[in-house]
Amino acid sequence: MKSMLSSISNETPSPIVKARPGRTQVWVLAATLTAAPAFAQVVTIDTHGNASQANGTVDRRFAQVQPTHVELTKGVLLTKTRLELERLLQSEQGFAMRPFPKGHKGLTLEANGKLSPAGEPYLNMVTESGLSAKPGDRLVITDIKFEKDRITFMLNGGPDAKHRFLRHIQIGAGGSGNTSPVVQDDGQEPQGARLTLTFKDHVPEMTGKDVKALLAPLISFDVKTPIQAYTDTLPPKLKEAILNHHVMVGMTTDMVVFAIGRPDQKIRETEGQMPYEEWIYGKSPDPVQFVRINGNRVIRVELAAVGKAPQIWEKDEVEGLMRTDGTPLAPEAQPRTVALGDVVRNPDTQAAEAPPSLRKDGEALPQDDPRNQSAGAMKPVQFPKQQPDDYPDASKLPRNPQQQDDSDVPVDNPAPKPADTQKPAKPPAAPQDHPTAN
Repeated sequence: MKSMLSSISNETPSPIVKARPGRTQVWVLAATLTAAPAFAQVVTIDTHGNASQANGTVDRRFAQVQPTHVELTKGVLLTKTRLELERLLQSEQGFAMRPFPKGHKGLTLEANGKLSPAGEPYLNMVTESGLSAKPGDRLVITDIKFEKDRITFMLNGGPDAKHRFLRHIQIGAGGSGNTSPVVQDDGQEPQGARLTLTFKDHVPEMTGKDVKALLAPLISFDVKTPIQAYTDTLPPKLKEAILNHHVMVGMTTDMVVFAIGRPDQKIRETEGQMPYEEWIYGKSPDPVQFVRINGNRVIRVELAAVGKAPQIWEKDEVEGLMRTDGTPLAPEAQPRTVALGDVVRNPDTQAAEAPPSLRKDGEALPQDDPRNQSAGAMKPVQFPKQQPDDYPDASKLPRNPQQQDDSDVPVDNPAPKPADTQKPAKPPAAPQDHPTAN
């Protein structure tokens, strides 16, 4: 009982359901395939499984499928036909047109009818059970089981482990305590999916082509390349952008890889509190494209070419295309051009900008008022004019004897030499002895 309560407490709160005549209004969580943080949106789903948007968007990958129109016979499937279908469809390969969740229950598709689950239950299954195959991934039918009114397909090995009970049994002999398991268990969880095709009363007589046509909303069996299979699941405009190798803001990382391939370089940075990853394509002097990724989405695209101003796109263009009705949220975003270097002005037609100043707009200083004659007002400095008699005649001034050059600069009072630099006076001569007469 305690484990049951703990498991219930960890589950996602149940959605709010409002009953209306013939319609049900539920809260749908729009999220990416990587189980990113979701936000609540209100979507109306009628009893036939058709979704109509009220105040939010619904990812078309989780919305209801378009029913097929395959003519079916009223006869019961014969044993011979069943064997031929098993031989034809066993190991048949196709491409996923929608996300395939893991889990024992799997998806259920009515022949020429709707898909179950769809909308919010579909999204909850992908979030809780995990993703087995993304749109465009290759699928292989590994097992087929025919029942009274349904055909069950195991894709990529199915969601259940082989020998679920025998893998827990071990056999030993001799009382030595050495036992060996009946089935070897590698410990890896199965990664496959389950798809059930149901009919009204019984499985009718049909061919393998009819079965593939009934499964077309979920699996495409046409011969395609991986990029063709993936783009067929997208809106026309988004498909055209990927095939033309054009990256749009709002694309997922898978879309970017299909459009322009793996990046030449990746750089991880942080802007404020938001971490992001910069994918760099190309090298100078060729044009270089910078694709900024946050989580699993493109939030910024920059194209830089030598000698040209960089072009930057920041407006999401994919969110509107992924709505159920396919209507865009806003007109197409235009590239924003960033000017490089100083602003170039035409002096003949454009005036130069005013120099920077600390004044406010319309502010006047006291010295700007010509009527202000107070002493405290600051005025321009007036330099006196030089007069002719400011200096005496240089020819009448004595020259400085220490001046070694030919300069005519007069010196009024030549500085005396320091005492230590003057030569000492000669001492007086000593008296000589004169010879006396004998």
